[in-house]
Amino acid sequence: MILGLIRERKKNPDRRAPLSPSQCQRLLHEYPKLRIIVESSPIRAFSDDEYREAGIEVREDLSPCDILMGVKEVPIDALIPNKTYLFFSHTHKEQPYNCGLLRAILEKNIQLVDYELLTDARGVRMAGFGRYAGLVGAYNALRAWGELHGNYTLKPSHHCHDLLELKTELEKVELPWGFSVAVTGKGRVGHGVREILDTLCSLERLSEVSPLEYLQRKDGAPAYTQLDPKDYVRALDGRPFQKTEFYEHPERFESAFAPFARRTDLYIAAHFWEEGSPVFIDRALLLEPNRRLQLVADISCDINNDGNGPVASTLRASSIDQPFYGYAPSTHTEVSFGSPGSVGVMAVDNLPCELPRDATVGFGEELVQNVFPALLVRDGEGIIERATQTRNGALTPAFAYLSDYVARCPQ
Repeated sequence: MILGLIRERKKNPDRRAPLSPSQCQRLLHEYPKLRIIVESSPIRAFSDDEYREAGIEVREDLSPCDILMGVKEVPIDALIPNKTYLFFSHTHKEQPYNCGLLRAILEKNIQLVDYELLTDARGVRMAGFGRYAGLVGAYNALRAWGELHGNYTLKPSHHCHDLLELKTELEKVELPWGFSVAVTGKGRVGHGVREILDTLCSLERLSEVSPLEYLQRKDGAPAYTQLDPKDYVRALDGRPFQKTEFYEHPERFESAFAPFARRTDLYIAAHFWEEGSPVFIDRALLLEPNRRLQLVADISCDINNDGNGPVASTLRASSIDQPFYGYAPSTHTEVSFGSPGSVGVMAVDNLPCELPRDATVGFGEELVQNVFPALLVRDGEGIIERATQTRNGALTPAFAYLSDYVARCPQ
């Protein structure tokens, strides 16, 4: 078996990789019949020389490989026919911008295994970058607060060598008396957010309080609370909250977040949301005359199109180079960050790219532990099978629903 690590080719180049050099070494040790080839890349966070120094072959031609692994979508003209590919394809939800990619994958007889669909028997995802989205998103939120008020300055996260340097930067953070942070979401992303906020707690710059304490507190030392869905939504018919029902039928619920929003200076959104879910912060809330909320760090980054989105101020995704903008509630338009009366917004949608070395190692570790045994030896639990969207030039039965999506795609 020959495994190839492809270079990232999308615009706004991604410096992450599926595996670090040391993880490649580990795989070669654990699977003696495996051979790994790394495609040369001038932008990858781990350089060609770092792979070579680890004894990994680096070359331009990956045609001998059986399995090809990347991170983001592969451009159509770079797809090699008759191979197995693993990457985030962003097609299983019928994303309009990628229907051509899926059609090309079918035409080129490629077996597509999508990372996002790698789950255990309970449906829990087995590999992802969510923790790093949370880490960088929370750090960016604190950086934005410093810029908004001018009392400290943090280095941009993509200028930090690694997570250790990023956390060291947090020693500069100084928060005002009474400062309050609300976080929605307790998944992978939420855990990443918590890791940053708990670092501030260890530096005695912040403390955690329960949701109830948060609602009851007045002035005091800077504090944060992390909310579960049961805290920020409620069933429309008044029935007790059931998490499974919320995930399967979000349209049956309404927002209960307004009381928290009215007591919050900085809101960090790291929650689950999909079409039909409640709106957590609408324009009316941001138009309230005594509005307290000054900054929204929207890690989930669900764009508010025509009022359809969880946070009214998220008008667009922002970029790594220009991560912040302002939102004017009175006109529902974008303004300069820090404009009088505006709400600050951080809405970078590719946050893990800002810590590419750490994100690669974290993602690769999940692949090595959870996925490679099924990929290279035996898929006894159906891990690879559940994530396989195409095989032998056709959609697999679980993804047959995508046939109309492919057919509707413009030629």
